[in-house]
Amino acid sequence: MNRPRGFTLIELMIVVGIIAILAAIAIPSYSEYVRRSRITEAVSALSGMRVKMEQYFQDNRTYSGACVAGTVAALPYFDSTSNFQFDCPTANATNYVIRARGQNSMTGFTYTLDETNGRDTVAVPTGWVLPTTRCWTLKRDGSC
Repeated sequence: MNRPRGFTLIELMIVVGIIAILAAIAIPSYSEYVRRSRITEAVSALSGMRVKMEQYFQDNRTYSGACVAGTVAALPYFDSTSNFQFDCPTANATNYVIRARGQNSMTGFTYTLDETNGRDTVAVPTGWVLPTTRCWTLKRDGSC
């Protein structure tokens, strides 16, 4: 007796169910991984900008005007990227604050850095925890 070859509808439905379960677990984990990797864009840009601000201070003995276009400190760090927008809300004779605000998929994140190398997480999106110490939040649980 010849038996027909192939898969039954039940077998195909079981495979589709298994794939759906795996996708339900993997996609959120992957999305979280991508989001955490995008945080490094802000952290590295702010750290690089700190060096530029200190270089400007060494040349001019003030932070005032450091964020103006055409200075050593106003390089591409203040341009918007696809994930963060950088600006310099404070720059006077002795103090500065540079800020990275999330946009698009990173909306809700705000990181700052000041002249004392004070690293602060000002805001995080819903579901994330603000850190209890001065640091940049790198993970959902508020750890730095």
